[in-house]
Amino acid sequence: MRIVILGAGRVGSSVAENLVSEANDITVVDTDPARLRKLQDRLDLRTVVGNAGHPEILARAGARDADLILAVTQSDETNLVACKLAATMFNVPTKIARIRAADYLSHPEMFTAENFAVDTVICPEQILTDYIAKLIEFPESLQVLEFADGRVSLVGVRAFHGGPLVGQELQTIRKHLPNLDTRVAAIFRQDSPIIPDATTVIEAGDEVFFVAATEHIRGVMRELRRMDKPVKRVMIGGGGNIGRRLAAALEEKYEVKLIEYNRKSAEALAADLGRTLVLVGDVTDEELLQTENIGDMDIYCALTNDDENNIMSSLLAKRMGARRVVALINRSSYVNLVQAGQIDIAISPAQTTIGTLLAHVRQGDCVAVHSLRRGAAEALELVAHGDPKSSKVVGRRIEEIDLPKGATIGAVVRTRERGEADKKRNEHEVLIAHHDLVIEPDDHVIVFVINKKMMPKVEKLFQVGVGFL
Repeated sequence: MRIVILGAGRVGSSVAENLVSEANDITVVDTDPARLRKLQDRLDLRTVVGNAGHPEILARAGARDADLILAVTQSDETNLVACKLAATMFNVPTKIARIRAADYLSHPEMFTAENFAVDTVICPEQILTDYIAKLIEFPESLQVLEFADGRVSLVGVRAFHGGPLVGQELQTIRKHLPNLDTRVAAIFRQDSPIIPDATTVIEAGDEVFFVAATEHIRGVMRELRRMDKPVKRVMIGGGGNIGRRLAAALEEKYEVKLIEYNRKSAEALAADLGRTLVLVGDVTDEELLQTENIGDMDIYCALTNDDENNIMSSLLAKRMGARRVVALINRSSYVNLVQAGQIDIAISPAQTTIGTLLAHVRQGDCVAVHSLRRGAAEALELVAHGDPKSSKVVGRRIEEIDLPKGATIGAVVRTRERGEADKKRNEHEVLIAHHDLVIEPDDHVIVFVINKKMMPKVEKLFQVGVGFL
């Protein structure tokens, strides 16, 4: 696929790194030559220096032959103009724009074909806010990811000593949970993946990823680990875009405190937020954390723009008694270093948001992609099309599907029409993937892939033969 990425910042660089390894033809545009040189030294891609909102620069970047334009510069206006030019001058099939301003996001009519012609709008800050909010809702989890409009959840948890399933084979899950259907999609033990079968034994410390209907998540989690007390008190370090959004999302349900270093920004936050207590200070100030009773906090979220400050304040908060700490860390090497240490969850913004973009790059009818374990694995929602003659999955039992080693089907969401002819409605059924489940046309299939190198084989499996109409 020919992809033009506009903007070589954190998002653009991360996307380029992920996609260039999958044999895509990538060109990156940015106004900073030094940044582009660094990128070109590491990756096999083309670069163009210039303003992404200029037609000449887009032409030099190969927009005329591009399959996809990804506009992720720091400027919303540049991203919008680039998408409009890509549509009108270069006829690019797919245009994705990063938009930060809430005012733009609240007017979706701006993005239609007649206006700025943006096919998909992404707001990384909002994606991160939703992601962290889920972790607060399920404080025992390492990751909580949703598929099929929230009907299915994939949850990662760490198994603990004395847990009901630790030391037992996975086939005992049905005895423990007779009324809840679930499937363990993968286990990571000391950073190595294990594809589970009925006889696999869970060990303490394992990262266990399981799939279940969203309403059954809490019941399944009780079997895998001790349930924490519900979250009541949250402290947020940093009042930037993500900190502000998270405080606004949480303040109706939880007691929220927010620390912001800049006094003017803090005053603006205090005016915008209704119930959040906004404090002026340094997130690494031990005296301030002590005064504000960090030891009583259920969760501390370090969300400043500085990785070192986030790491240090999280370590301080944990040492001073915060029950759980979450740190936002941009450098992938730092994330791998601190994850599973004293910091409970280290979040890479780029890896968290990249799934929205990958869904447009994956071959076949891909609805959603989520990056797992800092990009090492992926979970996809793919739609099965065709019939038994034209498809390699439709009309086949799961045990008959030729999945590459390391890929597992976790669940299927099936839509059926119910009711009388004049009052028909769609009902969605969540089916956990057991060996004898038969895939039907238009099923949404949740696939877990432990190694991204297997992705082309998985994509090919869900593509329909040429003869299908």
